[in-house]
Amino acid sequence: MTREQADAQDAPAGADAFAEVRRRLARVRCVLFDFDGPICRLFPDGASRPVADELRDLVDASGAGHLLGAAERADTDPHLVLRAVHRARCAEGRPGSSSLARLLRVLEERVTAGGLAAAERAAAHPQWHTPSVDALIRTLADRGVRMAVVTDNSPLAAEAHLGRRGLLEYFATAQGRHPDDPGLMKPDPDVLVRALDAVGVAPEDAVMIGDTDADVRAAARAGVPFVGYGRDARTVRALRRARADLVVTSYPPLADGAWDR
Repeated sequence: MTREQADAQDAPAGADAFAEVRRRLARVRCVLFDFDGPICRLFPDGASRPVADELRDLVDASGAGHLLGAAERADTDPHLVLRAVHRARCAEGRPGSSSLARLLRVLEERVTAGGLAAAERAAAHPQWHTPSVDALIRTLADRGVRMAVVTDNSPLAAEAHLGRRGLLEYFATAQGRHPDDPGLMKPDPDVLVRALDAVGVAPEDAVMIGDTDADVRAAARAGVPFVGYGRDARTVRALRRARADLVVTSYPPLADGAWDR
């Protein structure tokens, strides 16, 4: 047993949490899935660092390295680099033809390419599939529940991954990072609002399944009930600190299809 599996077993979800999530899912018309975590491990064990390093190199080569602070220099998340350049672009108040605007477009292209490559790798490696998510997706579809992806990654990555796994047909839409405005990534509710509009469902008729503090806050701001997915004890603790009222550590109790509306 791996340390992560042991942590997940030790993390208390509770039968009551599963029962309440089942009741909540039985009432909704739509489930919004975050992608990285609730559906797959897109960048396991810091695998996003090469993408983040590439972005840092591009920023330095453009002469804008001073825009990156200690966090942007050290973190494995390339989105932090995107956000830093975007903030500077907004602060300069210049047209879209500025050097920072051009740099931001290049960075967006590289993050998208990195996400696509990661999605293909994750689809080809079963150990990076979130256990039983395929069964949960098919159970929801059988019950007439519509589904959407709401992710800070590119929607192309989500579509590629789901397509490789034979799951894309179950999703009404995949909404991702706004290519022209990375400032709208979660906890901004933009991606959830776009998904709800695409599906034609009111916030109160949906549930979001996510695994980060930003997911919790985005769902709250969009008015969408939230269910936390914690694959290990660390994620469960973070979700509870973010005041997620329902957290589950596995999908099988939700995917068996033996629950009633």
